Amino acid sequence: MTAHKPGDPTTLNRLYGRSKGKPLRAGQQDLVDMLLPQIAVPAEGDVTAARLFGHDCPLHFEIGFGGGEHMAGRADMLPDHGFIGAEPFINGVAQALVHVAGDPHLAKKGGARLPLGNVRIHHGDALEVLRRIPDGALSFAYLLHPDPWPKARHAKRRMMNDGPLDLIAAKLKPGGEFRFGTDHPIYLQHALMVMRRHRHQYEWLAKDARDFQQRPGGWPETRYEAKARAQGHEVWYFRYRRR
Repeated sequence: MTAHKPGDPTTLNRLYGRSKGKPLRAGQQDLVDMLLPQIAVPAEGDVTAARLFGHDCPLHFEIGFGGGEHMAGRADMLPDHGFIGAEPFINGVAQALVHVAGDPHLAKKGGARLPLGNVRIHHGDALEVLRRIPDGALSFAYLLHPDPWPKARHAKRRMMNDGPLDLIAAKLKPGGEFRFGTDHPIYLQHALMVMRRHRHQYEWLAKDARDFQQRPGGWPETRYEAKARAQGHEVWYFRYRRR
């Protein structure tokens, strides 16, 4: 395993992995057809809080949000913040739309959330959107349980590589936070090795082992984390502050 394979996701210019799984249920397809166009990130131009939400606000960006549990949970916690999520897997997008849509009737009974008006979604490549966010505009960036690509020859496909980390650093404001989580030991080793080369950009916010072995407050659990724990995997959590 090495982090020095040529290329990385910013230079390969292609997505790997699945883009579609099981057929969507009728309700999910309706959300993709009707809700997604209303909250989709514009296809061109700068991606700013004012453009997406009509006013300036702290801006969060999640790379590969899976089923959207974390993104929706954070958006529900922070209604005055704006959240952008990018995901190439349509089934994940559909599930995230279920979270975003909510159900006002159930919400009144303590069930599902109210609709979330502070979320925007891109079905596709996260880096394409990230490049259009002005430098220094993000308060938070998230990369949670990315595809580990465990084989050494696939290391260049991992998002925890020099090109993406440079891009994330450029988009974070000074003092902004990058959060990374994984349950895969090979990806963990790779990520820590790469991050050592970026200490001039990121300060690791860990005082002792508990800080990366226990999920911090305000960090909602994803389905992938829950699955990892159910399988007996250890999960690691990393918080980095932009210098």
